[in-house]
Amino acid sequence: MTGRTILDLGAQTDAVARLAAGVPDARLDAPTPCPDYTVGVLLVHLTGLAVAFRDAARKDLGPTTDTAPDPAATPLSAEWRQELPRVLGELAEAWRDPAAWTGMTRAGSVDLPGDIAGAVAVDELVVHGWDLARATGQEYAPDQAALRAAYDFLVAAAEDETRGGGIFGPVVPVPDDAALLDRAVGLSGRDPAWAPPATR
Repeated sequence: MTGRTILDLGAQTDAVARLAAGVPDARLDAPTPCPDYTVGVLLVHLTGLAVAFRDAARKDLGPTTDTAPDPAATPLSAEWRQELPRVLGELAEAWRDPAAWTGMTRAGSVDLPGDIAGAVAVDELVVHGWDLARATGQEYAPDQAALRAAYDFLVAAAEDETRGGGIFGPVVPVPDDAALLDRAVGLSGRDPAWAPPATR
C-alpha cells in the first residue's frame, strides 16, 4: 500500500454505503464489535472519517483534519442516510487524484505521508465495514483489493512495538488458514466470531 500505490476506494466505499442503507432505525442503539460504539456512534465515526480523509486527500487542511475523532460526543445527524453515502463518494473521488498519494497531509491531527493516509483510510473502511455488518446482521463482501491493502497495513501495524489501544488493540489470534477478512479482523483487535448479544 505504501510506495505511492494508488488504489481506487470506490468499490469499498460503495460496499460501506450499501451496509449503511441496510441499517434499520431500531438498530441504531445496538452494540458493535467496538466496545464504546453503538451502531449510531459507528455511523457518526464513518461519516467523520470520510470527511477527514477526503480533505486529507485534497490537502485541504483545517478543522476536519486537525481534530482527533470523538464520535461519541457528536449526535447522529438526522440526515445521515443522505450524508454518509455522499461523503463516502467524495472520499473515493478525492483519492483518485494521484497527488493525494504524494507529499504530506494530515488526518485526526496527525501529520503523515499521503500514501500512509490512504492506507489508513482503506483500513478504516474495511474494518468498520465489518463492524457495521456484524452489528446489523448483514452479509459483508469487502472489495478484495481494499481488503488485501488493509491486511498488509494491519500486519505492519501489528509488528510495530508502539502499537496501543483504539482500533489497534491487542491482536486476536486467528488460524493462518482462516479467510483473509477474518485474519484482518483479528489483527485489528477484534474477534472474528463476534456477534450481537441477542444472536450469540
